[in-house]
Amino acid sequence: MSPSKPTPAAATVRPATTPENSAAPAQVADPGGLGLGAFALTTFVLSVFNAGLLNDSVEKVVLPLALFCGGLAQLLAGLWEFRRNNTFSATAFVSYGGFWLAFALYVGKIAPGLDPAYADKATGLFLLAWAIFTAYMTVAALRTNGVVIGVFVFLTLTFAFLSAGAFAGSSGVDHVGGWLGLVTAVVAWYGSFAHVANSTWRREVIPTWPIRA
Repeated sequence: MSPSKPTPAAATVRPATTPENSAAPAQVADPGGLGLGAFALTTFVLSVFNAGLLNDSVEKVVLPLALFCGGLAQLLAGLWEFRRNNTFSATAFVSYGGFWLAFALYVGKIAPGLDPAYADKATGLFLLAWAIFTAYMTVAALRTNGVVIGVFVFLTLTFAFLSAGAFAGSSGVDHVGGWLGLVTAVVAWYGSFAHVANSTWRREVIPTWPIRA
């Protein structure tokens, strides 16, 4: 989820040269492929269940992925984006890494102990908060590229439908959210593929349609 260039401020502000910081900083590889790939993989597996394609009895297969792939891998990708001075990608990857870690805890430990009469509403609230966050990140994404915009648009719709389905207790609406999640995962996988392939080939072989200022 990396904009192609740093902001003008980032490009002009430099630290004062001192003996402690005079050495050039170590180059950090673009972690966007890792972050998008981890997000896509975990989203795909969960969305298979949300879409009703597999029985919910085995849904907990997503929990280890949520912890170590969607959670830890995205968290690390986001921290590396901070090192690269990329505010948008750092905020996105760290936040959604936090989402997957929170999701694993919620499903594994919290949800089973909730009052069944209100458990769906609690899940709806959890998802609604993420829908709001994703919606305003979509606005920021409009200055990145077409692939990232696609990820955020479909992810906003995914959270919105899953939240509405939870509040309404409607499996049909949940299934729509699941299918939207599958689309989100495919677009994010494409973005990860583009990051890795373009970096490896050192030229754009997979288009991402960057937005020009």
